[in-house]
Amino acid sequence: MELVLFRHNRPGRMTSFDEYRADGGFNALTRALGELSPNDVQQAVIDSGLRGRGGAGFPTGRKWSFVPRDLPGPRYLICNSDEMEPGTYKDRVLLEHNPWLLIEGMTLACYALGVNHAFIFIRRGYEQAAVNLRQGIAEARRAGLLGENILKSGFSLELDVHQSAGRYICGEETALINALEGIRANPRAKPPFPAIKGLWGQPTVVNNVETLSNVPAIIANGPAWWQGLAATPEAAGTKLFCISGHVANPECFELPLGTTLGEIIDGPCGGMRPGSRFKACIPGGASTPFFTHEHWDVAMDFDPVAKAGSRLGTGGIIVFDQSTCMVAVTLNLIRFFARESCGWCTPCREGLPFVRHILEKIENGSGEAGDIDILREHVHKLNYAFCALAPGAMGPLEGLLRLFEDEVREHIAKGACPFTTPNLCQN
Repeated sequence: MELVLFRHNRPGRMTSFDEYRADGGFNALTRALGELSPNDVQQAVIDSGLRGRGGAGFPTGRKWSFVPRDLPGPRYLICNSDEMEPGTYKDRVLLEHNPWLLIEGMTLACYALGVNHAFIFIRRGYEQAAVNLRQGIAEARRAGLLGENILKSGFSLELDVHQSAGRYICGEETALINALEGIRANPRAKPPFPAIKGLWGQPTVVNNVETLSNVPAIIANGPAWWQGLAATPEAAGTKLFCISGHVANPECFELPLGTTLGEIIDGPCGGMRPGSRFKACIPGGASTPFFTHEHWDVAMDFDPVAKAGSRLGTGGIIVFDQSTCMVAVTLNLIRFFARESCGWCTPCREGLPFVRHILEKIENGSGEAGDIDILREHVHKLNYAFCALAPGAMGPLEGLLRLFEDEVREHIAKGACPFTTPNLCQN
């Protein structure tokens, strides 16, 4: 297959500026500033079918089109690199190996949007990625690819790196905007949406690292070429899948969007570990419902995964073998989400700790038959939270009750966890 995001990577180190340029880096930016209008760049992204790679999967070009051109004052672009969802590490891999791709992609996006000041909001723990980005920005500026009058085109751009204080809720775009402004990272009410009133009250677009990193290839090679990289006609482009768990080769892979779950695990992952049999996986990051072997042939693309009862999300696949207790896995995830709640609304602040308490009862052997109905009720009620954190947290719980209810009932009937082999969530 033809690589897009990992094309320029060098084994075990960051790609240098000269290597990136020699391999075609910044050619898309040179072409855009010399030959294309901002509307041309935006239309190419729309035509490509690029959908957001940060979890929601919203069409990127359409999101850009919401920014009004007639409002006074500046506009902003924010790159969301606050990658704190368990099982998701693709943005870190991208930035540690090749920050240039994001820098070029952001510059193209800013040109399309009429933005002259953009920010990269990065997770506090991604120290090396932040160092690479700051180095990359400095080198691009020296080469005339950032700053005033880029490539003598009349377009100017300032690009700043902001390291997060470190909360999962900062991945929600309006909480991220609040954090960048230096206030408490609570989600904002919508409408108004950030495209109308975002950072400092101005029109703002928030895109993910992987999303923006696809833009240079789309501009350089055309939307039709980029679409043709997918595994199915319904998909578009490639996708980074970060695999962890009980597979032989846990790693981050760039694969055609629409590659099936089974092809991913049996292919680049090298199958399961010796002695392990596939039981289940989280297909798209910690906030997505489980898949089992019945989903082996599901194309890993937004719509097929949704039709099968889950979400593609970030593409973070966590694989579990036959020794894994699915109640304990779900409990481990709910503990994370309960801890990371901002506490702004009652369903999330009070509901997640209560769900955690019920799962702890079941896992510790003191569960009751009625607990299953209580959990199922909360799957429904927590969808009425202020933002997507609590509904996302209910993803694995919904999957547990739909696919592994017998296992939950066995816990309750035996008064103990029936799994004695150490499993992933206990390691």
